[in-house]
Amino acid sequence: MNIIEIKNLSHRFADSTLGLENINLTIREGTFVIIAGQNGSGKTTLLKHLNGLLLPTAGTIRLAGRTVSENLVKARQMVGMVFQDADSQIVGETVCDDVAFGPENLCVDRNEVKRRVSKSLKIVGMLDFKDQKPHLLSGGEKRRLAIAGILAMEPKVLVFDEPFSSLDYPGVKQILKQIVSLHRSGHTIFVAAHDLEKVIAHADRLVIMKEGKVVKDGIPSQLLGELETFGIREPCASRLGMEVPSWLN
Repeated sequence: MNIIEIKNLSHRFADSTLGLENINLTIREGTFVIIAGQNGSGKTTLLKHLNGLLLPTAGTIRLAGRTVSENLVKARQMVGMVFQDADSQIVGETVCDDVAFGPENLCVDRNEVKRRVSKSLKIVGMLDFKDQKPHLLSGGEKRRLAIAGILAMEPKVLVFDEPFSSLDYPGVKQILKQIVSLHRSGHTIFVAAHDLEKVIAHADRLVIMKEGKVVKDGIPSQLLGELETFGIREPCASRLGMEVPSWLN
């Protein structure tokens, strides 16, 4: 089943800058997609269209057959976004309050909110942090908290924008393990990245963007040799003619 269908999508910002030009993508449910490109290539702009944070100037996006603009609330439940700056998504006084924020705003029953909070914190390994103040968490823990807050909305699609930025090696492994686990549990995953070394081993599909356009789209292993043409660093193992290993091994 196709969970996302993007047809002739273009976006022009208020200052007339063209952010996206004629994007066409179809994504099957359960796929792990990497959106790669240099800064300013349009990765984040494209991803913000998936749940209506931005609306297209032209073209359409359908989620499970319905256009995003038909029901923005439904789109934002279905597609959860974890931004590069985790602090911008943290709003609660405690870890527990923060995860509860989304479902409470959807007027979910109180007992159901409690169930979702516990389940989400357990998934990201933070149940023991539930009474902690978010500002005391490490960078990796804050990103895991942001993921838990999204999971409490019970989305089908999870979008990660540069999820490894500013994290140390243990933090990167924590977040990568989380993303891979969520994919294995059936979620459709999007990861926007300009450095593919950490995540490419787990992806089913690689979409390369440049200047607001999709310039390549295919199986990651078949596109690695073309990355540097578009200003993206090729993973070290690939340069040596080897398979790129997982950082989780």
